[in-house]
Amino acid sequence: MSASPIPIYSESTPLAAAAFGDRRALGAAELPVPRSALDSWHRAVILGGGGHYAAARAELRLLRSRTTDPVLLSLAASTEGSLSRQLGWHARAAVADGRAAALILPTRAEGRSGVGPDRTDAVCDALTGLAADALGTGRLTLATHLLWRSHDGLDPEQLRWRPWVRWHWVSAETALASGRADPARTHAEAAVELAERGPSIRHRIKSRLLVAAAAAAGGDAEHARVLAEAVAAECREYGLLPLRWACAMLRAGVSADAAAATAAGTEAAECAAAIARRGGRFRPAGAA
Repeated sequence: MSASPIPIYSESTPLAAAAFGDRRALGAAELPVPRSALDSWHRAVILGGGGHYAAARAELRLLRSRTTDPVLLSLAASTEGSLSRQLGWHARAAVADGRAAALILPTRAEGRSGVGPDRTDAVCDALTGLAADALGTGRLTLATHLLWRSHDGLDPEQLRWRPWVRWHWVSAETALASGRADPARTHAEAAVELAERGPSIRHRIKSRLLVAAAAAAGGDAEHARVLAEAVAAECREYGLLPLRWACAMLRAGVSADAAAATAAGTEAAECAAAIARRGGRFRPAGAA
């Protein structure tokens, strides 16, 4: 692969740049009005990244009313699955991701190749989403199988930074759930390398958070703490509330002293409360 930066699409828009660029996450009132179903998907991605769950779901409903394109409808379902999964509702997410797969796998629709996401993007989103859902419900073998199905749909020579980064994320998470810290760190670092060449600050930050989690799982608590503190600062700077919550939870577990752990736990609770005000309800322990 070339070492040059990877663009979003050959032709970008302000909403695409906000969804997959280095800008701070914004609320619905601060974003341009969508002029197409693709714009609505970008708005939903932006809103979800900032933890505006109710507004993101509303944007996805608007998208579904504006298009019959199976690529965009599948991406909308995968995004809906991602919103549920972020809040711990993996079984619900699997329903949305299953719908995403059913919409795109039987078709040959390619979408706006080179300009916007295409069939390969949608297929990989659906399959990696289903893998993450299986992981969240304890089905590691199924998660691994789905990851390899997604992998087989990607060409290593193509500069598809987003599907590859997502694939490495879920591969890292699957390794962590299997108690294999070294492969988890390898996948997380591969995600960082790809994300550093891509345009999206959100993907870079989440990839670094996964490196911190893998370091913690491997017993390198000091490295995990340093990385997590840097990630936390970036989450605050860019308004990435869900990632800020996840980072605070990690910091609470790896903090060197009780005061730091308490402070991180307090931040996690504050983030959760803010997420709830934005329409995101975390799954209670024991809920289906």
